[in-house]
Amino acid sequence: MAVEFCTLASGSSGNSTYIATKHTRILIDAGVSGKKIEAGLAELRVTGHDIDGLFITHEHLDHIKGAGIFSRRFNVPIYATYETWIAMEDGLGKISPGNKRFVYPGENCIVNDICVKPFHIPHDAAEPVGYNIFAGGKKVTLATDIGHITDEIRENIAESEILLLEANHDENMVQTGSYPWHLKKRILSDVGHLSNKTAGELLSSVVDGKMKHVFLGHLSQENNEPHLAFDTVEKILERNKILVGKHIKMDMAYRHNTGKKVEI
Repeated sequence: MAVEFCTLASGSSGNSTYIATKHTRILIDAGVSGKKIEAGLAELRVTGHDIDGLFITHEHLDHIKGAGIFSRRFNVPIYATYETWIAMEDGLGKISPGNKRFVYPGENCIVNDICVKPFHIPHDAAEPVGYNIFAGGKKVTLATDIGHITDEIRENIAESEILLLEANHDENMVQTGSYPWHLKKRILSDVGHLSNKTAGELLSSVVDGKMKHVFLGHLSQENNEPHLAFDTVEKILERNKILVGKHIKMDMAYRHNTGKKVEI
């Protein structure tokens, strides 16, 4: 069974990812407008009517902006943790009771031939999660909005074939940039975001023979640059004898555009 993966948007201004098998299509997050999500899907020759479920990682606007309108327009169920639902429900607008679904960290959620398993992540949100997606013996992981690395994150990334990993900021750019101190403190905190350096260190500790493709995503517009994120992570991997292009493939997930579509 083939599994398709493609980011529709990834960055501090909005996030959404498409994952599909022959029989099932889901989105993880809808943090851009409904119109932009539809345009991204159209590039993949998919419509909103084809989507079987929308899974939310947490309630911040860059992950839920288009969720309510997308659900209403195409009658798509929204899946989220209990505390996330409490935090985001007012911001979504009216959602059909049948389209309000719950997921629980550590427990499997089955949508047709796809199994979605959320896991805890440290972030300043109500009950944030990353997601493992299993289909046909294959595994895809989304791990963004991470304040610091935990054993649970490492365990859930392990043996993934496709990984979307946060490389949000360059620490020096944050420290010397124009953001007010309270915002810098939040970004660099244990419930903030993952730096390029930490992303590289995490990746170097989990790359194995199964991991085929890594996407670096959720980049800050003010505190990072795509080439800087890529180069920083690549150099850390090289120091650990992991060569991009030989041992793994690595690409950037684009902020405003549909990313590279891969199939495993």
